[in-house]
Amino acid sequence: MVSLSTVFLVAAKTLTLACGVVLTTLTHRAYRRTRSAAMRVLSLGIGLVTAGAVLAGSLNQLVGVPLVLSTTVESLFTAAGFIVMTYSLYSDRLAGT
Repeated sequence: MVSLSTVFLVAAKTLTLACGVVLTTLTHRAYRRTRSAAMRVLSLGIGLVTAGAVLAGSLNQLVGVPLVLSTTVESLFTAAGFIVMTYSLYSDRLAGT
């Protein structure tokens, strides 16, 4: 029998995937429309955060990787995504525009 915490974990990861795909798609469309490098980088950052959440859940639920290790993988992707998103806020300024 599947535990209640596992059901909540899978539900949360599914919701994260759905929202992440929507946000990544919207920012990528905005990049294509405006050709703004900042939007392209923002899209990449959101994609990294989303990929980390999905990868961590998949590693834990499908491959059997311990929760501590899969959470570490997720945290690394989240940190990288936030670094990329932060860069996107300053990329126009750093490029001199």
